[in-house]
Amino acid sequence: MARHWPDIPYLAWRETCQALQLYTQIVGKYRLAHTPWLNHSWTATLYVTARGLTTSPIPDGPGIEIVFDLLDHRVIGTNSDGGIESFALEPMTVAAFHARFVALVGELGGTPRFNGRPNEVADPVAFVDDHRDRPYDADAVTRFFRATVAADRVFKAFRTSFLGKQSPSHFFWGSFDLAVTRFSGRTAPLHPGGIPALPDSITREAYDHEVASAGFWPGGGGIDYPAFYAYAYPTPAGYSAATIEPEAAFWASGLGEFVLPYDAVREAADPDATLLAFLESTYRGAASLGKWDRDALECAPGVPGRPRDVTARPEPAAENLPEPTPLDPADIQREEGPAKGRYLLRRDGLEAEMSYSRAGARLLIIDHTSVPDAWRGRKVGEHLVRRAVEDARSAGRSILPLCPFAKAQFDRHAEWHDVLDKR
Repeated sequence: MARHWPDIPYLAWRETCQALQLYTQIVGKYRLAHTPWLNHSWTATLYVTARGLTTSPIPDGPGIEIVFDLLDHRVIGTNSDGGIESFALEPMTVAAFHARFVALVGELGGTPRFNGRPNEVADPVAFVDDHRDRPYDADAVTRFFRATVAADRVFKAFRTSFLGKQSPSHFFWGSFDLAVTRFSGRTAPLHPGGIPALPDSITREAYDHEVASAGFWPGGGGIDYPAFYAYAYPTPAGYSAATIEPEAAFWASGLGEFVLPYDAVREAADPDATLLAFLESTYRGAASLGKWDRDALECAPGVPGRPRDVTARPEPAAENLPEPTPLDPADIQREEGPAKGRYLLRRDGLEAEMSYSRAGARLLIIDHTSVPDAWRGRKVGEHLVRRAVEDARSAGRSILPLCPFAKAQFDRHAEWHDVLDKR
């Protein structure tokens, strides 16, 4: 596990980290200058690969892709004509990196014209004028890269339980962080801007709709250790007091967001599950307090090789047809085997289901809930969970809701917490 979640103390490689941030800005600004704008600055980002970070193909010249290989420590450029150029990542000045990169793009048939000043850093100096010698700690860079790969893996798993608009897991070179963002679908108040060395027009376009965002950054900006973060814009009332997992997470009032130290994840018995709990609980707090339409936006987490269950949608009812027959919670059926079971509600050829697993004699783990679209808004899923709660009380059992929908129902019904598993 240490290989996948390595130790990455920020202060030990801060100078290298700051240099790498500026190098990624040079490459990112080249991509930005040649790629049509995509909402929320998604045009600009880099993406995690098995060896480092990539721009993906850039529409310049024959089509150019730039990769930071953070295992062999090289910047590699390729084009669609088969051209390959590269240079080493090593101790150098920012001006030297800029010159090498401009030459690389030219050799690949591109046009190396882009904005020449950094963003989101204090006291920015033009790249060509930055002649301060910068170190390059290759071992620290590789360990940071492996931590980023681990975070990216969990971020991508987190994305699978959301149906609404959301970003990919992508790397912003301005703030030097890996991030993933979910959207409520509603417009947001105009953002005040004010981010150092970043035009307010970019910030306001990025936050023109309500978001719940989370990410990972190596340190800096007042926090001298690597950490995960989560915030909402606009921040809903009561968000700072929301119940967040794990216990090591806290509200950083100076930043206006939740923070989870990277080491709390790295040292956990199950780092992936610990980080996922942070992502899910901070999102639930933002979405519940912000009154997002969670029933329409959420789904069960993805499973390899299994399509998401979608019940066929019936034809829209004509206006003169009678209202659908009321659904009676008393019609819910329960089927239970030695290790697994489910609650079912069938009517008019449709079926709603909530499945669970048994862990010993006293614990039920709710793992999936599926409700036909034709029954949306009729609280069918809530009735299924309520029935499970009632049965658990009668049998002296507790419930662990791993299914995001079931978790949301327990969040909304404090009166059910007497059967909620507290582990």
